[in-house]
Amino acid sequence: MVGIIQEQHPARARLFMQWQEMGWPLMVDSLDLLDVGVVPVTILLDEAGLVRAIQPGEDEFARFLAAPVAAEKSTHAVQPQAPDLDKMRQAAREGTTGPLRDYADALVMWGGAAALDSAVAVYGDVLAADPEDGRAHFRLGVTYRKRYDSGSRQPGDFSRAVAAWGRALEIDPNQYIWRRRIQQYGPRLSKPYPFYDWVAEARRQIASRGEVPVLLSVEPVGTELAGPAGEPAAGALQGSEPDPEGRITRDDKGLIRVEQTMVPARVAPGETARIHIELRPDPARKAHWNNEVEDLTLWIQMPAGWRTDAASVSVPSPQAAISDEPRRVEFELQTPASLHGAAIVQAYALYYVCEGVDGTCLYRRLDIPIQVQAAGD
Repeated sequence: MVGIIQEQHPARARLFMQWQEMGWPLMVDSLDLLDVGVVPVTILLDEAGLVRAIQPGEDEFARFLAAPVAAEKSTHAVQPQAPDLDKMRQAAREGTTGPLRDYADALVMWGGAAALDSAVAVYGDVLAADPEDGRAHFRLGVTYRKRYDSGSRQPGDFSRAVAAWGRALEIDPNQYIWRRRIQQYGPRLSKPYPFYDWVAEARRQIASRGEVPVLLSVEPVGTELAGPAGEPAAGALQGSEPDPEGRITRDDKGLIRVEQTMVPARVAPGETARIHIELRPDPARKAHWNNEVEDLTLWIQMPAGWRTDAASVSVPSPQAAISDEPRRVEFELQTPASLHGAAIVQAYALYYVCEGVDGTCLYRRLDIPIQVQAAGD
């Protein structure tokens, strides 16, 4: 048995296999090179490597296992080899989309984090030649998200990934894998099930067996852990607005940098989107959080006709007195039926931030205009 997964974060699949004590090899196809429309897919191959059945029934599967093995079998073991990227780059210069896309795929799979910038550029060349190439849009989104999760991340990578996945799905709305990638980060209303709610229980059971759980390089958070909701959430106001008159001093120095991502990238009037806000201290200013006071709070100033599951969201501070980790806030917005074009929902974050190693720690406000784009506009 060999397992093949279309997972963006393969370590999560390894943790699941460790939990369930699955002992067979696991291969990763995060780019969906197999182009599968649904999962799971079962493929039966004989000892000669010939496909005998796809999605076999129980009887067909039993007959396959009971069939005698051919007397003569090849003893030649094929070792996987990395492709010649230089040769593929030369072929890609011909300008046709096939070699270009093959080269971009190879950069993602074999080039490591250092090659992700080049892969983004090459996928861009593919889409310049064929803007309706759904596979290239999806794989570009995978590449942006890989770069976002790496040490080479660039501002806006997550938003670009969501936009690319959304465009791929517009081109082929029947593609299951592409839809699930957006649902992973999207609103609870569109979730078929919680994606990673099993992680905590898996770690507990693995540790109880005396094993060390597989380390996850990217922890699932927020909507990745949340279950589906039957109707749009309507959260109650949590206390009164903390700065209704805007008197708290703004973070004009940019000590904290903010990125926002809406999933999906465009939302139909009356539908719900998931908003991801990420706040990072600026390393150029040696900025860091002061954790000895109140937690970071985000307040959403809801316009008439809009709904949210939480008008205010707080991020608990770690126990260390200071830290410089990114802090993430998620919430959902249900748009009004009258939504047209682009709209802005105002929000602001309140936090204690310090500048420099021994610098002054200040209470600051950062205004965050949340951009919402209507689908079809």
